[in-house]
Amino acid sequence: MKEVLRFENVCMRYHSKQGETVAVENLNFSVKEGEFTAIIGPSGCGKTTLLSLAAGLLKPTQGKIVTSGVSFGYMLQRDELFPWRTIEKNLYLPLEIKGTNTLEQRNKALELAEKYGLKQFLKSYPSSLSGGMRQRAALIRTLALNPDVLLLDEPFSALDYQTRLNVCNDVYKIIRQEHKTALLITHDISEAISVADTVFVLSKRPAKIVAEHSVVFLEDEPLKRRENKEFSKWFEILWGELNA
Repeated sequence: MKEVLRFENVCMRYHSKQGETVAVENLNFSVKEGEFTAIIGPSGCGKTTLLSLAAGLLKPTQGKIVTSGVSFGYMLQRDELFPWRTIEKNLYLPLEIKGTNTLEQRNKALELAEKYGLKQFLKSYPSSLSGGMRQRAALIRTLALNPDVLLLDEPFSALDYQTRLNVCNDVYKIIRQEHKTALLITHDISEAISVADTVFVLSKRPAKIVAEHSVVFLEDEPLKRRENKEFSKWFEILWGELNA
């Protein structure tokens, strides 16, 4: 399985009047095509910096990031749908930004919306949708440009617990059905175990990889994984490494 993203000895330092802050240091890991990779770490350790580096929004102070020519889609913590635009118009937004707002591309976005339960909401405004449906719309908007790799920045953290579980399940299924590679950052251990093929554990800032695990379950659905007796064992392992 080929690598689509690789960090090689990556360091990221921020400079301000107060001095230098080292966000990540000597970071080495890779993401393989078709896999769902999760990175967990304590709050403030540099997880979002890591995604910004992967997306090319930041340049590393040292080291190299190899992306193998793949394209990225970025899904944020909040849906960030424009409240004055209908769901349909929100789905077209990335096409407008990229200059690919053709009838063919709009039809592809609509096909995704209909395939994943948004058809009846296309003429609605975000305020009339539940938090879960807005996040689904945000994912479809991200998929509209057909990215190779999805970067997920704690996309369920703004939802209440029950909604979070259901939306995580939905998003996971959509990503799998669309055969996308995904990189999720989260501080939620259970969330990482429920979705990931591979889990990396980060240290406190400056962030380094302290552990890597291949997580194997017979169940291919987050909610069902949580019911597996192996789930609690994985939780104990990752909890120990995260709090070492």
